[in-house]
Amino acid sequence: MAKTTDGDAVWSGIGEFIRAQREMANLSLRQLAEIAKISNPYLSQIERGLHKPSADVLKNLAGALKISAETMYAQAGLLEGRPAVPVGEFPGVEEAIAADGRLTEEQKETLIRVYRGFAGRA
Repeated sequence: MAKTTDGDAVWSGIGEFIRAQREMANLSLRQLAEIAKISNPYLSQIERGLHKPSADVLKNLAGALKISAETMYAQAGLLEGRPAVPVGEFPGVEEAIAADGRLTEEQKETLIRVYRGFAGRA
């Protein structure tokens, strides 16, 4: 069995993140690859953590997924002083929901329950 390194874990994590974002956007692998202008097999390898995408590829994927390139770079651990965030761990989400004055208390509680359910922290 091959030994994994922290770097391997980051690339595996970015692949999981990309897959999760693709699934939330209801895009097939083929559709995302076409929008991001990369090959289907290459995207598959990225999602499985077998290939380390360049910053340009990450930017294309971010655009295709309608998320910021900065978010994608942070997930990949490419931003100085900002470690990669494990999939499903977005610090401050619950705090942001709780602080949003546009929502009622019932809406806040419901959103937090939904978030925890999706994040596997129910």
